[in-house]
Amino acid sequence: MKITDLSHREMARRLHGNGLPIKIGPFWINLRSVIPDLLRHIAFFYAQYETAESERFFDFHITLKNSGGLRRWVKPQANFLLDEYAPFKPLPYVHAFAMFEWGLNWCIATTAHHYLIVHAAVLEKDGQGIIMPGVPGSGKSTLCAAMSLRGWRLLSDEMALLDPVSRAITPVPRPVSLKNDSIGVIRRFSAGAELGPAAKDTAKGTVAHLRPSLLSIQNASITCLPHAIIFPKYEAGSDTNLVKKAKNRALMEIQENAFNSHILGKEGFDAAKSLVNSCPNYSLQYSSLEEALVTIERILEDAEVTT
Repeated sequence: MKITDLSHREMARRLHGNGLPIKIGPFWINLRSVIPDLLRHIAFFYAQYETAESERFFDFHITLKNSGGLRRWVKPQANFLLDEYAPFKPLPYVHAFAMFEWGLNWCIATTAHHYLIVHAAVLEKDGQGIIMPGVPGSGKSTLCAAMSLRGWRLLSDEMALLDPVSRAITPVPRPVSLKNDSIGVIRRFSAGAELGPAAKDTAKGTVAHLRPSLLSIQNASITCLPHAIIFPKYEAGSDTNLVKKAKNRALMEIQENAFNSHILGKEGFDAAKSLVNSCPNYSLQYSSLEEALVTIERILEDAEVTT
């Protein structure tokens, strides 16, 4: 059963009561909240995700609730709770959905240590995965959104979940987080981009989310192997410039972008080393999304992957 099969009233009843189960990639979450904006956002972004009728095992029990006391009426705030524990400070009430997405990132990154978890966008086409690690401001999410709007399957905008032995990447398709100028860039890039309302004045500026394609959601159980690693960097007005990246430098940056390398230790280092040795590594500087997409398509055709 999908969330879209529930009436608005039934969704609200579950969210207000024992919780609304949602399957996101390999994870089951149980979400509880009485915040109306969050209900609307879940109905829009997660309509095609699987839900459950009965009690089951959940990876995460998540609650978003109003702050009490005067905060309920004066500059109201929202709290994120995992198993009734609040790992973050409250955020303005109007940022509840963004807080849910950020909080879920934190839940996965701090617990799913059977994977090497790398801060990266991951997309797939013709069975071949592209991993794009990137720090904030690198243009990773903008490029990820553009690729997903041109037929690439979105595995994740935020994290690559890599099996340390097989190198298989497990999808966690969720809304793509776009910030500030990237929102307008993607609106202009594709008239078919389905964006939710913008959350303004967050710690990251203005944030809006792009809804994943139905293809990405329906194929969330299908893993893929990495075909190439691309380290993107947006530079306004620059030409599109693709260069091979030295494997030792790529390994260093993968380690720097890994959420849990300090926990996995040697196993994590060996997994990262196997990853960079198994496929070509590139640096991609771009300002034109169209040119960047053509370049990545060429990588898909030309890259030689070792096993």
